[in-house]
Amino acid sequence: MIELRTGTWVLICNGEKALFLRNDGDADAPDLNVVRIDEQDNPKDIDQSANRPGRMQGSPSGHKSAFDDTDWHELAKERFASDLADRLYKQAHSGAFDRIVIVAAAKTLGALRSELHQEVTAKVIAEIDKDLTNHPLDEVEKRVKADLADM
Repeated sequence: MIELRTGTWVLICNGEKALFLRNDGDADAPDLNVVRIDEQDNPKDIDQSANRPGRMQGSPSGHKSAFDDTDWHELAKERFASDLADRLYKQAHSGAFDRIVIVAAAKTLGALRSELHQEVTAKVIAEIDKDLTNHPLDEVEKRVKADLADM
C-alpha cells in the first residue's frame, strides 16, 4: 500500500491540461490543493490543417498515392508532455517536492514517462492510468487514495 503523505504532490494531466496538486492533509484524509494549472489551446486537427495531404506518383502505370497528413493535434499533446516533464524537473531540482504521484491518460502517461528526467523519476511513488483532469478535487482525492491503497 502506498500512502499519500503530507507534502506529496499529485500531477493530474492529459494531453492538454495539467493540475499540480499538493497534499496538505495526511494519508487518511488527503486534502489536495492546487499549486499550479497548465493548459494549452489545442484545436482539433482538422482546424489546424491547412491543405489536403500531398500525392505522389507511385508507379509507371500512373497510380498515385496519398501521403498521411501530419496530426498537429497529436503533436501538440506530445509537446505538452515534454513541457510538463521540463516543469517537473525544475520543480524537483528546486526541492519543491520529494514525492509525486502521476495520474494521467494512458497516452499522456507513456509520453510523459519517456520524457522524465532521472531526478523526477526517483521521486515518483506511483503512476495511475486514468484521466481525472475534469473531476472535482474531492473526487480526485477519493480516487487517488483508493488506487494507491490497491497498489
